[in-house]
Order: sequence, then structure tokens, then C-alpha cells
Amino acid sequence: MQLDSDIPPLENSPQSGSVPPPLPASGPPIIGAPSSLAAGSPPTLAPPANRKSGSARYTAAILLSLCLGLFLADALVSFGDASLILFFHLHLLSALGGLVSFLTVLMTIVIYILMGLTPMIPKRIFLPLALFNLVEVLLIFPVMIYSYDRVWQYAWCVSLFQVILVVGIVCWVLGGFKFRWPLLAEDQISARRFSWLNLSGFLLANVFVVLPAVVAYLAVCAALVVDHFTDGFLKLRPGGLMVEVRKYVRDDGKTIQLFPMAHVADSDFYRKISQSFPSNSIILMEGVTDSGNLLTNKITYKRMAAALGLGEQHEDFKPNPGRGQWVPADVDVKEFATNTIALLNLVMLIHAKGVNAETLPKLMEWSDASHLQDQLIDDLLKKRNRHLLGEIQARLPQTEHIIVPWGAAHMPGIAREIQRDGFHLQQTQDYIAIRFGSAGPEQPDGTKRQN
Repeated sequence: MQLDSDIPPLENSPQSGSVPPPLPASGPPIIGAPSSLAAGSPPTLAPPANRKSGSARYTAAILLSLCLGLFLADALVSFGDASLILFFHLHLLSALGGLVSFLTVLMTIVIYILMGLTPMIPKRIFLPLALFNLVEVLLIFPVMIYSYDRVWQYAWCVSLFQVILVVGIVCWVLGGFKFRWPLLAEDQISARRFSWLNLSGFLLANVFVVLPAVVAYLAVCAALVVDHFTDGFLKLRPGGLMVEVRKYVRDDGKTIQLFPMAHVADSDFYRKISQSFPSNSIILMEGVTDSGNLLTNKITYKRMAAALGLGEQHEDFKPNPGRGQWVPADVDVKEFATNTIALLNLVMLIHAKGVNAETLPKLMEWSDASHLQDQLIDDLLKKRNRHLLGEIQARLPQTEHIIVPWGAAHMPGIAREIQRDGFHLQQTQDYIAIRFGSAGPEQPDGTKRQN
């Protein structure tokens, strides 16, 4: 029996429209799959570029989270160390604090450079942290100038602010007081790896804003240091290093002029100073003698003067015929302590030969000479001042005018002592000791002010 022949073809059947078309073959439904997959749609795969971008952002999130954690560790250790030192005089955390701070500074430099190279690092989070160490260092200069004994109070306040800053940033990143790892989520990091606009803005900001601001600030601090520690006898100005000559007068007509000197300066400065001395004056000269040949290396500043293109006081500051009587008024080396003499020999050896294989081991032996600070100040400053003041008292009956051309560091102490003896400031006069750049020859030499 041939049944197939009795069945007409489908396309010729009058009921062909009622027969549903055959369904396309499909695999079994996937449980839990999206409706598009259940309906047979092919799965949509992420482009390879997006997968790469996500991997880079995740890696960046891990690294930046580690950096943020190191910032936090540095803040906590610094605060603990400063607290122990300030309140209990204990240095239990100093070694650990120094190591963590060193690593943090290195990491800060790397992060700051990377912020210029790639926009992936969120500046609103890491820029305050990257600039924190720079600001901390810059702000310590005024403290050391005017309140050196309060350095640890400053360190404690800075470390407390650091803790508050870092904890605040971490809480901001996490969205509250909670924890997750990594601390930074991928969506907090930009997908762009490089941008010329970002790099250009970073370079322009550093070259024209940050660097000039830091240089100007350091120049101001240098001027404050010079003015403060010489009581205004030395002044650092844009035109050069200036000295202020002060004339003191007593009621009986006796006068003392204090001439702050520099071991190296413009040769013209020494000439003008020597020409200004009155002919009937006694000039009490600075200069340590060495009758016992205790100094193995001669005290000289010739190398420094040659390097800077300046004159040396020992060579260029000489008696001017008819300009007063020049009298040695300093001490002999034998009056110094043994440690002071040894240190002077080392300093002059390094000045003569530089730091080399011979001088470096000797320098390392004196790397911590803080315990000698009081002895050095007494020998090199106070003892010599006392000797000079004795010479002043001995010479006053012999003349109406005494000239004291000594180093600027000696001047504040000498000025205080002679004012106790009844001398008062009558007149000041400015001279340029070292000229910067192309300052005019008349600036501001010979400027006098009456007091």
C-alpha cells in the first residue's frame, strides 16, 4: 500500500495555511538565563578592550588602596611617636616612625608624578595627601627660626592634623565608617590611562605656580633666618647680602662703631669699609691666633671665595694708611677646648681637600656632634666676645672712637653689652657685602639713618 502517493504536497493543500510553520531548532532552555538567551538569542560578550580597561582599573584600585593605607599608617605612627616624645620623653616609636615616613615620602613622590602622567588617579583624593609632606616641611622653617624649643609641639599638632585628614579622606572614600577592600572602588578611578590635557595642565601648574611659590617662600625664610640670628646686622635682600653698620654714642662723647663682617664678600666692600674708619680711631681686629701651632690646617676661606668669585677677608681687608690704629683683639687657640680644636682641624681639612676617601671616615666620626653644641658656642662666640669687651674697656680711655669689624654672629651680644655700659644707638649705615645679579653700584651703599 502506497500511502505517500495519496497525500498531496503541502504547498498544494487547500488547508496549507492552517498548518503552522516548522519551528527552528534550538537547544534546551538554560535555567536562570536571561530571557534573550532563553529565547535563543546568542549571548552578547564584552569587547576585549573593556575587559582590559576593567582589569587595569582594578589593579589601580588595589595599588592606590595600599598607598592610602600607608598614608594612614604613617599618620597613626607619627602621632603616637610625637605624643610619646612630647608627654613622656620616650622615643619608642622613632625608628619605626622614621621608616614609615621615609616610605610614605617615596610613595608620595611617585603618586604625585603619576597624577601628571595618567588621569586614572583621582586628584581630589590624592592631591591633598601628596602635598601634605611638602607643606609640613615648609611650615617648620618659621617654627625653627622663632620657636626652636617648640618643635615637638609643632610635630604633635601636625601629626594630629595628618590623622584627621587621612581618616576623613578614607571615610569619604568608603562612604562612612565601614570597611571594604580595596578601599577605592573601580568606579572611583577614571578609565582613561593618558591625557595630553592632564599632562599639560600638571606641568604648567608645577612650573608656573608650585615651583615659583616654593622658591619665593624659601627666599623669605632665608631672609628671616639671616635677620633673626644676627639681630638685623645682616640682611638678605633681592639685590644682595647687606650689612648694617651701627654707631653707638655715650654721654661722655665716646663712640663705638660695630661693623658686621663676612669671611667672603665683594673686594669693593672691604675697601669701602676700611676707607670709612676715622683717622683717630682704634680698630679692634678679629682673628684667632695660634701661638702653640695647635691647628694642623690653616683657617682659610680662599677655596670658597674662589668658587663664588668673591674676595677673602683675610686677603682684602687690610689697614689703610692714616685710617686709625689696628689692634689684634681676639683670643688664642690654646684657650679653646680640645674637642673644639679637633673639630676646627677637621672642618679646615674638609674645606681644603673636600669630601674624599681620606676625609669621609673622619667626618663620619663627628656625624653626631650635638653634645658639643654648648662647648662650641662658648669657645667660638661667647669666650671671644668676653675677650673683646675687655679690650674695649681697656682702650676706651685712649681714644674717642673704637671700631669693631667682627663677624656678624658676634654683633648681637656685643651690642647688648655696650648698651648696658651706657652707649645708645645713634646712627646706622648700610653696605652691600655680596651683590646679586646686576644691582647698580650705588644700591644702597652709604645709606645712613639717624636713630
